[in-house]
Amino acid sequence: MKKITEKLFLGTLMTFLGAGCSLFGVGSEEQPRYKIVVKEANKEIRKYDSYIVARTTISGSFKDAQSKGFRILAGYIFGKNKSNKKIAMTAPVVQKPEAEKISMTAPVVIYPTDKKTWTMTFSMPSKYTLETLPKPTDERIKIEKVEERFVGALTFSGFWNESINAKNARDLTEWIKGLKDYELTSQPMFAGYNPPWTLPFLRRNEMLIELELRR
Repeated sequence: MKKITEKLFLGTLMTFLGAGCSLFGVGSEEQPRYKIVVKEANKEIRKYDSYIVARTTISGSFKDAQSKGFRILAGYIFGKNKSNKKIAMTAPVVQKPEAEKISMTAPVVIYPTDKKTWTMTFSMPSKYTLETLPKPTDERIKIEKVEERFVGALTFSGFWNESINAKNARDLTEWIKGLKDYELTSQPMFAGYNPPWTLPFLRRNEMLIELELRR
């Protein structure tokens, strides 16, 4: 569980998520759609619809993954992409390819790929398909579709630290095992929804674990 904390956010990462947020952490970012199929206090089993993510994998420490991974993906959504859209300009009228800004969504998720690499994902707005989403100019970014799936989630507020996140991961894992209907298929992942200036008791943090129904 020591490594669980290393899936987690830095405040600067969430600054971009907070572009439309106030001190109270109320944002308008689109989130992947899901249905709650089991709920007990702050724990849920969710069935997510499919959605598209942009992901990048960083070798090195978790600190490297946080800063480098976020810069890479943020660059993509803020215009470092190959847009097929042509925009008419006036005086004179000219058509030219234009970089397209992609709306930020929540949450941003980071998780260990193995002991030396980390993967960070941004979910893409639902208006895009794999065909219409602007192509990255950075080869380190991969675009892929996440198929519908079950996910166990534990939601908590406040700030996070090593002991808090390790405990939440253990609690979520044990709760899922107690349900007997689901098999864990991923390591715990941390998802953050708020900018760093959000009041602690209004923060939304989650531990997530991907699941499959037992046959």
